[in-house]
Amino acid sequence: MSALNVLGGPLLACSFDPLTGYFRDGCCNTADQDTGTHVVCARVTAEFLSFSRARGNDLTTPRPQWRFSGLRPGDRWCLCAHRWKEALDAGVAPPVVLESTHQKALQFIGLDDLQRHAFPGSA
Repeated sequence: MSALNVLGGPLLACSFDPLTGYFRDGCCNTADQDTGTHVVCARVTAEFLSFSRARGNDLTTPRPQWRFSGLRPGDRWCLCAHRWKEALDAGVAPPVVLESTHQKALQFIGLDDLQRHAFPGSA
């Protein structure tokens, strides 16, 4: 069965450059082993990257051993649902690409919050 997005349609790719996703397949797919629940496709901002670094997850520093070149503002990335919700509560939630955000995100975040933070051009 194909994965669905938060709008009920097929889950579209989030990013191939940088290559994102728990499975590094470009999509915000998930599985039971994905304890971080990397299901929110976001277009990261400088404010969010700073917030994430302050919370202990530096997404800007390259990690060649993991084939990770580091994120820059404007990059799309599959974020942990809890981290996106924390950023929302702190007022620094990055825009979301709804068609590329896995429906499992709805277990942690309300659709109305996601829609209010939809990236322009996202449904």
